[in-house]
Amino acid sequence: MIIGLFPELLAPGGVQRAGQHLAAVLAAYAEERKTSCRFLSLNDPPGTHQARVGGYCFSFEGYQRAKLRFSLAALRLLFSRPRLVVAGHPNLAPVARAMQLLAPGLRTAVFTHGIEVWTPLSALRRRALCRATVVTAPSRDTARKLALVQGVPDSKIRLLPWALDPDFTAALQAPEVNHLPAGFPEGRVVLTVGRWAASERYKGLDTLIRAVPRLLPAIPDLRLVAVGEGDDRPRLEKLAQEEGVAERVHFLAGLASEELAACYARCDLFALPSAGEGFGLVFLEAMAASKPVVGGAHGGTPEVIEEGVTGSLVPHGDVERLASAVRTLLANEDLRRRMGERARARVQSSFLFEHFHSRLIGILRDVCSR
Repeated sequence: MIIGLFPELLAPGGVQRAGQHLAAVLAAYAEERKTSCRFLSLNDPPGTHQARVGGYCFSFEGYQRAKLRFSLAALRLLFSRPRLVVAGHPNLAPVARAMQLLAPGLRTAVFTHGIEVWTPLSALRRRALCRATVVTAPSRDTARKLALVQGVPDSKIRLLPWALDPDFTAALQAPEVNHLPAGFPEGRVVLTVGRWAASERYKGLDTLIRAVPRLLPAIPDLRLVAVGEGDDRPRLEKLAQEEGVAERVHFLAGLASEELAACYARCDLFALPSAGEGFGLVFLEAMAASKPVVGGAHGGTPEVIEEGVTGSLVPHGDVERLASAVRTLLANEDLRRRMGERARARVQSSFLFEHFHSRLIGILRDVCSR
């Protein structure tokens, strides 16, 4: 049996999508080996749920934040003598470690996402992470931090970049104008997508808003479209008012996948000047739509965006540098087209779901052969 432990699978967000991709490949791997798999999700509603990623289907049990019940359910699965336990987040590494202690010889794999391992974890989580059979990182930057900050041996770390969601790829293939959500503006559009939470201000939307007044003299029809939800939205709306650009900043939320794909297809460029992306799935979405991208020159972002080739990298919080990068791109349609074409080619060559599937299967085979 293969056991998968996940923090959450049903909610929107990059970690959740990465977890869905992981679960889908684990289910396919279990089928390949003619064995069973059981997936548990800590924060999802109670009961059995079905999910799908492209042509891959899997089921899982939700535990609605009941940590004790979740942990006991995982431990009970040891009676099935599993060969592999996969923790989809470092916070769940201690549960995998407890199972390993009770079942010597059990292989464990822990999957990391980025910013959560850039600062020291608790002693319990750090020890569990270091005792795992393998630990994956979505970027070389996060892999370095796993070794330097958490003390994970280099020999245990595997690079596993995340991938473009296959369902998003399908939605992007034929985006229609009538799929644009209500409220999407005319003019030249800078699109950004994220979770606008107070805990995630490092995303840099406030810097984007402050850049708008600096861009308007050269680009009078400029519009900034921010897709996403979160408790920081009132502060960001107030900031747009204070900057005198409230009518230029449009917040959209609750979009269907077809509407989001249409937003990417219609925008002129994508920007997320974040200080803390472990990888950045939204960059892949924009690049797949043949759009140039502007990101923060930090974390795993430079491993996705090639400076001057597929987009631009700017220091987090530098309003002037951000405005200059956006201005250069919006003023040159030919440059945007060339960068967008190269961005799409980069996704097609390295970041499709089949690339993720192949890399992960290789890691799983290596772990199970030990």
